[in-house]
Parts: sequence; structure tokens; C-alpha cells
Amino acid sequence: MEEFHKVRRLPPYVFEQVNRLKASARSRGADIIDLGMGNPDLPTPKAIVDKLCEVVRDPRTHRYSSSRGIPGLRRAQAAYYQRRFGVKLNPDTQVVATLGSKEGFANMAQAITAPGDVILCPNPTYPIHAFGFIMSGGVIRSLQVEPDDGFIPALERGVRHSIPKPLALILNYPSNPTALVASLDFYKDVVAFAKKNDIIILSDLAYSEIYFDGNPPPSVLQVPGAIDVCVEFTSMSKTFSMPGWRMGFAVGNERLISALTRVKSYLDYGAFTPIQVAAAYALNGDGADIAEVREVYLKRRDVMVDAFSRAGWTIPAPAASMFAWAPIPEPFKHLGSLEFSKLLIEHADVAVAPGIGFGEHGDDHVRIALVENEHRIRQAARNIKRFLASSAKQPNNVVPLAAHR
Repeated sequence: MEEFHKVRRLPPYVFEQVNRLKASARSRGADIIDLGMGNPDLPTPKAIVDKLCEVVRDPRTHRYSSSRGIPGLRRAQAAYYQRRFGVKLNPDTQVVATLGSKEGFANMAQAITAPGDVILCPNPTYPIHAFGFIMSGGVIRSLQVEPDDGFIPALERGVRHSIPKPLALILNYPSNPTALVASLDFYKDVVAFAKKNDIIILSDLAYSEIYFDGNPPPSVLQVPGAIDVCVEFTSMSKTFSMPGWRMGFAVGNERLISALTRVKSYLDYGAFTPIQVAAAYALNGDGADIAEVREVYLKRRDVMVDAFSRAGWTIPAPAASMFAWAPIPEPFKHLGSLEFSKLLIEHADVAVAPGIGFGEHGDDHVRIALVENEHRIRQAARNIKRFLASSAKQPNNVVPLAAHR
């Protein structure tokens, strides 16, 4: 039977291939150290959980909630933006709660995209940034650029060679998967370009609080006038170790927020009210929980960079996010990221995310998530060291799984 149109537009989900191999290895008794999925292992802070438990005992909170977010939650998010970025938002018209930033992006794509609309999107990037628009009938023009002097010339080429003119530009800094961070000066240049060319900016700021160099990543909305063309998405998943709670936000331009809110009103009733109340409680906190989470990821990052280097795999230290963007070791680069990831599962009991899953320009890297404790990260490094040493001695014995099936 022929696949449905929208399903045909989606490539095979690369990460599912790695997930199947992980499951198969574990069924054979292998102890797989999973550094693939960005699934935080830290517990949600106790005070937030206690608030959830307190509110859930009130049966009045068990009814349908508010798709756009209860007023107290939207006020808490606006207050966070005022404290953290100095950005003033109207919680009634410029803030909407989403079921995580991923859902927010997908629904924004539905809200604003007409068939054939062109979207400028970095490559590599988090998959929903591109495929949310592809599923909505849009066309992606990939930008293989970093947030540096080459970005604006790439945007100019994208506009010059796109018919119709691009509708929107995706930004994601700190980046998933590359962990690159943008400066406020960079944002100023991009906002000026977007205004000049009548392009919407959609910024994914999910990793705003996971940074390691003492310089908090800025928001694009800090640029004067940015709110005329921008919407920014944030998430509580990593900041407060609340991934399963599915709580995020879209904030910014009133017209765009209104469009997203209207689409959401047809699709969901919002998160469970006790979750929204607990999320507001977290946002109104003193920041101590966020600092603790940041410190854990910093220690893991330092252990990973040091231990993997000693193992023979040099990985640049990320300045932010919970990921390292690791170049494939030279002897394996010709295999590509998916086959190299398979080798690590089979021969080192370590799972990583193949860079090809984030776009074709990511195929010479893998993404390593800091979602195991320091002991397990060191164990992963020891396993990789043995694998690299063995493959150097007997390169013909190290064959990707796909080659002998």
C-alpha cells in the first residue's frame, strides 16, 4: 500500500536504527552506556515535585486545563524573561505555554506555513526545526553556517536564490547538536537582516541555562525591535530536569503568538493543571535548582573531554548545552556517522547519536549527551580506548554491522 503523502516526505528516522541496535545488544546482556538521546537523568528538584503532589490532590485541578497556559504560568514566564534577559513581555498576548519546545515548533509551522513556503534552516540542526515545516508543506533551504561572519552572506544567498522569498529563519543557540553559542551582536545583525527582508525569526533557546563559561547566552529578543519579527521557544526539560513533564513556551511577536495559540486551541487542552502550577513555582524560584543542574553538566563535560582525550578521541569542550559535538576519529571518518555509531555499540558498548540524523552536513560528527554520571562516562572512555586500540591492530576485524547482515 502506498504511503501517505506527508509520511513519504519524511526520511527514515536515523536514530531509530541506533535504538534498535541498543535494544538488541541489551537483550543479549550487554551493558550499553547510552550517551545518545538527550534524555536528562537528573531527578526533578524535590520542591517542584512536592508542589505537583500538593496541587494534584485538589480535584478541581483534574478538569480540562488551558491550552495557552494558565495565567499564573504565563506571568511566571514573563517574569523570568524580565529577570534573565531584561525583556518585557505581556503575558496575555506575547506568551503561550507549549507541550515542550518541540511541540511548539511543530504547531508554529502549522500555523504560519503555506504549501511551498521556503524556510531558512541551519544544517546540522535539531530535526523538528526542519521537519516541522516539511510536514506542513514547506520547503527547507539549508544553511551550512555557524553564528559568525559567514552567516549574513549565507542569508543573502538564501534570499537571492529562493523563489518564493523565504518566510522564516530558524535559529538555535546554544545549538543542538553543535553546542555553538551566539552573541548579542550576532543577533543584532540577524534581526536587522530579517526586518529588511520581511522574514520571521523563530529562535529555539532550550539550552539558555546550561552554559559553562560564565557568560549566560543571550536571547534574540534582547535586540531592540526584535519582537517585531521574532518568536522564541524555551523548555523546562533541561533547565529543571523535567523532560517527561512536557512543558515549554513560545514568546514574542503578538501576531505570531496569536496564530500559534489559535492552532493549539484546536489541538490540545494544555498540560495537566498541576504540572502548570508546579512549572510556575519552578520559574518563580531563586535559581538555585538551575545552578545545581548546570554544575552537574559542567563536571560531566570536563570528565568526558579529559577521559575521551586520554582514550585517543579528542573532543572540543562545549561552551553550553548538554551535548558535545564530536568529530569522528580519522580512521573511521570514511564510514560516516551512522556506521561509526553502530561500531561503538557493537565493539564498545557505547551509544551516541549519529550526526547524519541532524542533517547531511553533520555526517562527519556524532553527538554525545552528558546523560550518564561521571563513573559511567569514564567507563565509556575505557571501552572506547580498547575499541580504538583493537581496531588499530586489526582494522579488518572491525566491520560495520550492516556489512555482515
